[in-house]
Amino acid sequence: MSALATMQRNQSLGGVIRQIFVVMAGFLGLLWGIEILDVAIFRGGLDSFGVEPRSASGLLGVLAAPFLHGGWGHLIGNTVGILTLGGLTLAIGRREFLAVTAAGIVVGGLGTWVFGRPAIHIGASGLVFAYFGYLLLRGWYDRRFGSLALAGVVAVVWGGMVFGMIPGMTATVVSVETHLFGFIGGALMARLLHKRR
Repeated sequence: MSALATMQRNQSLGGVIRQIFVVMAGFLGLLWGIEILDVAIFRGGLDSFGVEPRSASGLLGVLAAPFLHGGWGHLIGNTVGILTLGGLTLAIGRREFLAVTAAGIVVGGLGTWVFGRPAIHIGASGLVFAYFGYLLLRGWYDRRFGSLALAGVVAVVWGGMVFGMIPGMTATVVSVETHLFGFIGGALMARLLHKRR
């Protein structure tokens, strides 16, 4: 390999890392900025705009809920998930990241609106589970060594997340519906974006 080709490859890797950093910083900055506003100015009042199942006003929450959190601990937990699983999804490609994010918001939100318990469901955990579902099932549909290896790593490191989709296995304040339908959204994107080989 020539020195020029090596330099171009390193620059492209640096570009990917820089892109991941910029997108993650912007996305997380938005989440943290909204929570700061909610706590400092609205005194938690924005949380009422979450998904309220089977209510007309609760439909707005399908789009709003992923950007609202019930306190700093809730936001920190989702920040870690978005950084790791969202970052891995973005490393695969911008198209994939945007598609999985959209599916996590729409499928996760609408599924919760139709089937969720009577409560106000908020938080970006549906997105975290969408990234988890996508990365886990992408290997099955893509059937490439790299995809299968990544799916294996995700299963080993984050496999315990499956319990977050089972009623009774988490705290009652946790929205297992958002987790489950977010996961389904990510799995759907794995099927749509990757042909089985």
